[in-house]
Amino acid sequence: MSPAWARALRVARLVATDPQVCGGVVVRAGAGPVRDLWLDRLAGELGSGRPFRRMPAGIADDRLLGGLDLAATLAAGRPVAQSGLLSEADGGCVIVPMAERLSPGTAARLAAALDTGEVRAERDGLAARAPARIGLILLDEGEGDDARVPEALADRLAFRLDLTGIAWGETQGAAAEAEPDPADPDVDIDIDAAVADLCGVAVALGIASLRAPLLALRVARLLAKEGALGTADLREAACLVLAPRATRLPPSPEEADAAPPEWSEPPAPDDGAPPEAGLEPGAESLVEAARAAIPPDLLARLAQAGPAPPAPKAGRVGAVMQAPRSGRPAGARPGSPRTGRLALLPTLRAAAPWQRLRAGAGGAPRLIQVRSEDFRITRFRQRGESTTIFAVDASGSAALERLAEAKGAVELLLAEAYVRRDKVALVAFRGSEAEIVLAPTRALARARRGLSALPGGGGTPLAAGLDAAGDLARAVRRGGGTPVVVVLTDGRANVARSGAPGRAAAGAEALNAAGLLRAAAIRTILIDTAARPQEAARRLAEAMGARYVPLPYADAAAMSTAIRSAR
Repeated sequence: MSPAWARALRVARLVATDPQVCGGVVVRAGAGPVRDLWLDRLAGELGSGRPFRRMPAGIADDRLLGGLDLAATLAAGRPVAQSGLLSEADGGCVIVPMAERLSPGTAARLAAALDTGEVRAERDGLAARAPARIGLILLDEGEGDDARVPEALADRLAFRLDLTGIAWGETQGAAAEAEPDPADPDVDIDIDAAVADLCGVAVALGIASLRAPLLALRVARLLAKEGALGTADLREAACLVLAPRATRLPPSPEEADAAPPEWSEPPAPDDGAPPEAGLEPGAESLVEAARAAIPPDLLARLAQAGPAPPAPKAGRVGAVMQAPRSGRPAGARPGSPRTGRLALLPTLRAAAPWQRLRAGAGGAPRLIQVRSEDFRITRFRQRGESTTIFAVDASGSAALERLAEAKGAVELLLAEAYVRRDKVALVAFRGSEAEIVLAPTRALARARRGLSALPGGGGTPLAAGLDAAGDLARAVRRGGGTPVVVVLTDGRANVARSGAPGRAAAGAEALNAAGLLRAAAIRTILIDTAARPQEAARRLAEAMGARYVPLPYADAAAMSTAIRSAR
């Protein structure tokens, strides 16, 4: 049995001991026998006396939190509540598949249940509370550029597991129990010292969340059980909770000793100054233990992924648009059937609690009485499609060498457009003007015809090319799409907007056009196509607020990969 699998089983036992205290675990793994085996082990640790539920994807609020039981309400003539999934799992765990695709609303409701230990259902004239002391098992099945588990929800869970590198053969056999190190005996420690040590470890690992050391302290107390809290418990809690959250490697003792002092001279004495910050003596061993437990590729993955892009907001680029009668259903709201599609079940739920009052003295009505204030219409949402606009410098022999690579990148992205429902456009600038060679399209045959006829040679009207790409991006945005402009150039403009030659005037106009793109909040990527990275291209990227990608020797596949990662 590998150490990674033994650690995963240790996490399963801790979660099963007290799911509410631990919060749960984020499990990064695709569907497979290793993940299924781990879930079976967790279910076995929970036992048959505690619930182990799986949450369906796209679950409705009334099924998640509870609400009105429509059939029972209509039969009884009074509001009858039904329990939700979270309250049914009270005392156990809830499995959330495809957690990277959770909607913000569902993630917020799960986070509220973790914080309060209960669910509140207030809808359809019914208000109810139910206990929901649960632990969440978030299954992260994303790959590559897929969305990630909402950090606000993952931050509330103590553990993070990565089962992708564990083979089936590594799950067999018995785990070797670690023998205590006689040079580092287990020493009892009080709560205040434990909090200080765990906070020091979190700072050393670059963890900004305040929940992380709190969760580590909870896990350490679970490990201690009824006995006194010891350094061995803190060490294991730091390895299991803090190490997977690390964003940097702590300095080794040799590096810390060799590092120059932060202050060249001692600060002036001040009676009200706080004490000098630093690690507590007992935290140094915890830092070393957490450092050893950090997966070797964790920091590389974090650096490659970068910060998660902000969620789109209404009225901005990439926002989810509300559509009256088409798109994906997104709940219901009060309204008239004349302005949207009637949502029958929500309408009946709104009318059901009032049937006895509407019947008057005659008793329960034979027919359901529905009034205008009960009408609910379905809300739909449509996500604007993405359009990648290539602005290609087609001037001179160096640019001609890049045209074949740009064509290959466009064709590679077009192949993905059939799945992602994206579009691709091409703007070429050469001589004294810019032209739209390929209007936004998903048609691969049409794109190939347009690309094959793309000419090259002449001057570099960079400002005209940026203006044409910006105008096309604004037109895409007005149509409800999300434009992304990819500029392939070396940044050395020599033709002004008027067609007159001159590097100074052309460079100034190019920077002005780049500033217009930045002011319009159009997402841009600049690929430096020169044999060596050019300072002019870097300044142009800064002026337009673009991601600068120097790819002097990149082929079409590398260029397409860089564009996908930047998007």
